[in-house]
Amino acid sequence: MSPNSSALGQLLWRGPVCGSWKQDMEGAVYHLANCFLLMGFMAGSGVYGCFYLFGILGPGYLCCVLWGWFDACGLDIVLWNSLLTAACLLQLAHLVYRLRVNTLPEEFNLLYKTLCLPLQVPLQVYKEIVHCCHEQVLTLATEQTYAVEGETPINRLSLLLSGRVRVSQDGQFLHYIFPYQFMDSPEWESLHPSEEGTFQVTLTAETECSYISWPRKNLHLLLNRERYISRLFSALLGYDISEKLYTLNDKLFAKFGLRFDIRLPSLYHVLGSSASDGGPESEKDEEEVFEAAVSPAEARPICILPTPPCSPPPAPTNFPASLPRARMSRPDSGPLAFRTLQNSSQVMTGAQAPLAPTHTPEL
Repeated sequence: MSPNSSALGQLLWRGPVCGSWKQDMEGAVYHLANCFLLMGFMAGSGVYGCFYLFGILGPGYLCCVLWGWFDACGLDIVLWNSLLTAACLLQLAHLVYRLRVNTLPEEFNLLYKTLCLPLQVPLQVYKEIVHCCHEQVLTLATEQTYAVEGETPINRLSLLLSGRVRVSQDGQFLHYIFPYQFMDSPEWESLHPSEEGTFQVTLTAETECSYISWPRKNLHLLLNRERYISRLFSALLGYDISEKLYTLNDKLFAKFGLRFDIRLPSLYHVLGSSASDGGPESEKDEEEVFEAAVSPAEARPICILPTPPCSPPPAPTNFPASLPRARMSRPDSGPLAFRTLQNSSQVMTGAQAPLAPTHTPEL
């Protein structure tokens, strides 16, 4: 057996160094210090766990300082516990500084909870997105235009935070933009990074609005550098554009009673024709011509099968004299075709309206 092992055995198996134990217990300050230490080491993880840890250990070590000063009368006990107390206080100050630096403004904090937190976007990634827009919240007054059709260049991407924006084209209302929706997502997706263009619609604030805006060049650099952010924006923009398209589709359904396919190329022209109908006299004349031309018994549903093509219904023998002139007049063909669609949809009771009619109205 080596001398080192024998010395270790003597240290382990010999009797206690203390000749006699103290009969009196330590004071209340000593036990209070150990209670604080016990609760402090039960802290959890994360920022708030660190707050709890150092917030409880600091008073515990301070109680040890008091115990060493008044009861133990040991200078080393006082010095070591004073050092540990100061370390806990410095850690608390560092945590407060980090939280204050990383705190987002109220608008961006609400945006994160509404838009990004349900998608489990990390806070650090969200801060990079916010930093790209310079953490600025812009405003629009009532009836102030964000973009003018054919004039405003497409050089940014904006997200509405509050208020309501009206979208129109050629003076015709298309849809609204509500909070936490992109204001110019179709324009953003319609251009490549190297292309330039102008808005095809006019965006006007109906109420006082606030929004954030990313410069086009800076955002493209961020998307090229961060793949995760690029996929996130692709998903958000795709969802936003689909919501706008379905809003237009529901607008058509409400006007005509027939659900058109949102992929029809003449979607906007259908809206424009419905809003630019003539006055009461022209509508009355069209109704008279339509009732004289097609009676309810002769109404036929629109053919929706691509092949084979449906044969047209037999032409009536007795037409009014004004009917050829009405059919030759091209401006009246739009409203007449729409009324034919309405009457046909009413005849098709018990059957589902076609999703995408094969014959679009002639405009």
